[in-house]
Amino acid sequence: MSDPKADSPPRYLRTSEAARFLSLSGRTLEKHRTYGTGPEYHKIGGRVVYSVADLIAWAKLGKKKSTSDPGVGTVLPAKRHTPIPYAGKERR
Repeated sequence: MSDPKADSPPRYLRTSEAARFLSLSGRTLEKHRTYGTGPEYHKIGGRVVYSVADLIAWAKLGKKKSTSDPGVGTVLPAKRHTPIPYAGKERR
């Protein structure tokens, strides 16, 4: 039996809906977007939307089995982090 959702188009959520989906506040999701620590998003016109698949993939980065489990990835907090050094010319 095939998956009935396989042929359906991707679902997109606005910031408030995506935040509710992740059990976060809308402001926290906006901060993640500003600092580059959140899920990938799309700009359509002047609106920011998130695909459900991208939200799920981002949430799975934080999956752990125990407090000592390093896991596959890390979901960083919504705050400014030290920038990654630039490989080319020095930035202003």
